[in-house]
Amino acid sequence: MTNAAETKTMTAGEAVVDGLVRNGIDTLFCLPGIQNDLFFDALHARTDEIRPIHTRHEQAVAYMALGAAQATGKPSAFCVVPGPGFLNASTALATAYSMSSKVLALLGQIPLATIDRGYGLLHEIRDQMGILRTMTKWAERIEGPTEAARLTQEAFRQLGAGRPRPVGLECPMDVWGRAAPVTPPSGPAEETVVDVDIDKVEAAAKMLGAAKNPMIVVGGGAQEASAEVREVAEMLEAPVCSFRLGRGVLDSRHHLSITMPTGHRLWKDVDVVLGVGTRMQPHQQLWGTDSDLKMIRIDLSAEEMDRINKPDIGIVGDAATVLTALANALPKHNAKRASRKDELDEARAKTMEMLAPLAPQLAYIDAIRNALPEDGVFIDELTQVSYISRLAMPVYNPRSFIASGYQGTLGWGYATGLGAKVARPNTPVLSINGDGGFMFNVQELATAVRHNINLVAVVFNDGAYGNVQRIQKLSYGNRTIASDLTNPDFCRLAESFGVAGLKATSPEQLQDRIEEAFKMDAPVLIEAPVGEMPDPWSSVLNLPRVRG
Repeated sequence: MTNAAETKTMTAGEAVVDGLVRNGIDTLFCLPGIQNDLFFDALHARTDEIRPIHTRHEQAVAYMALGAAQATGKPSAFCVVPGPGFLNASTALATAYSMSSKVLALLGQIPLATIDRGYGLLHEIRDQMGILRTMTKWAERIEGPTEAARLTQEAFRQLGAGRPRPVGLECPMDVWGRAAPVTPPSGPAEETVVDVDIDKVEAAAKMLGAAKNPMIVVGGGAQEASAEVREVAEMLEAPVCSFRLGRGVLDSRHHLSITMPTGHRLWKDVDVVLGVGTRMQPHQQLWGTDSDLKMIRIDLSAEEMDRINKPDIGIVGDAATVLTALANALPKHNAKRASRKDELDEARAKTMEMLAPLAPQLAYIDAIRNALPEDGVFIDELTQVSYISRLAMPVYNPRSFIASGYQGTLGWGYATGLGAKVARPNTPVLSINGDGGFMFNVQELATAVRHNINLVAVVFNDGAYGNVQRIQKLSYGNRTIASDLTNPDFCRLAESFGVAGLKATSPEQLQDRIEEAFKMDAPVLIEAPVGEMPDPWSSVLNLPRVRG
């Protein structure tokens, strides 16, 4: 338990702000409104400790919080009004849930006595708390100042307990200003530490030590365990396979680092797979399993272990802690192993041969990688270039490749990039977008200028929802419908907001423009007109079943 500080009279709004500060929140992404006026009045007195960053749409508020959480691995917070404000933010909140992100949602509410009475008050929706609970792992309503202090602390405890997922607090508009004696905690919420099951670690060490062809699969839950993953992988000479949320856990230049097509090529011969912080959904459901494949899982979520298949060994715990114990247990069980560098180099070369028909996408990926500094952060939107970046773009550091996971949320990229840049102001951040998705949050160019957020964004402009249109052409007899777009001049549009607008008509020029943009130390938009790109789905992204 955290020791309590001295008792003092506080409003509920002041107690929540105090809890945010105490738990390390230095930025609040927000869009104020009447139901939260008293909260923002309380925040006004603490703006030397919490910087409010307001946007032009609630969707961007929550995406920015998501971007900050993903770029740092630390909690972030946003605040919006109830009803339509919350619903506008809900797409981003659902994406944060799918990505296991530490995001705190602060929602206003209509007066306490009127909730769910159906009076038709401003911003009233039915069962807002019920909706909130579908996209958070924990959510509660504040009904007084003492509860405000306790529940804010509990919200942060929940963010640090078990699998990270968003949490939510709702406060009625007539509660924010209520005052009472409050004894707030004196320090931040304590994180829950899960004891490692040493017997299971020992069993895993024996199984992995005897394996002839082990593989490690990493997801977002391994992002804080990069060094530990590398240590175990090198002991086993086990390739480390990553996709989307797991990119960057092992440096792409390491001889054991592989992406999904190479992992798929090796999958049929794997005898033991170690999954670290990953659902392993495509591996289990699409690539297949059989009795010859032994499975070990490390995850903070016990319920996630056997959602698809029951593993032979499931170890609940923090990835870094469990892997450290595993590295200590392996030497006495591990077989002598030769380097697999030549074998994996050959497998990676075959992957690049398979990707060769996607030369237009690969050329842009090379340009981006060449221009993005080694420590730079890349935000993966749903574009033709992004789809292939998950497989072919080298990633050098943890939390430097940010993707939307299984939600595949079109339009998330620009606002998420803004949040990542706010959280890591001294790191180059690049957001790539399609012309379709970028227009979901184009208004946030104003936010970039207003708050001096020096994000560099690329918009690949093909005048269509390109993926949708290509599928219509290839699979539906060229019967295209509702997929053409009418676009603005993106450079002139950017300039009208006060954002520098550049144009790149080739991969080589794009590299030059990105390098130029990073030197500007200002918000920049780069338009890259492109034509229709080759289909990545039929031969590259839909990898067939090879086991079971």
